[in-house]
Amino acid sequence: KKSEVSEVMTKADMKPKSMHRAKIWSDDVENLYRFQQAGYRDEVEYKQVKQVDEVECWPETGFVKKLQRRDNTFYYYNRQRECEDKDVRKVKVYVY
Repeated sequence: KKSEVSEVMTKADMKPKSMHRAKIWSDDVENLYRFQQAGYRDEVEYKQVKQVDEVECWPETGFVKKLQRRDNTFYYYNRQRECEDKDVRKVKVYVY
């Protein structure tokens, strides 16, 4: 399962037009939470910085499995939800 962002955004010069905070949890919010924990805005920025075509995801859920931070250490994530309800409003959702 690919996120909508990964299918649409491939240009290296893409910049978001606006940002808002997530209000409710969803699969996309979960993945954004994981990217932002690792120090990236979203999947688009991660792919630009790390020069990768694909992000490793859990096949069962589609959630991000592993991300490499800018200092080259790795974050490993569980198959299940990690973004708790109290953290949902901290997630920034970017609009392109």
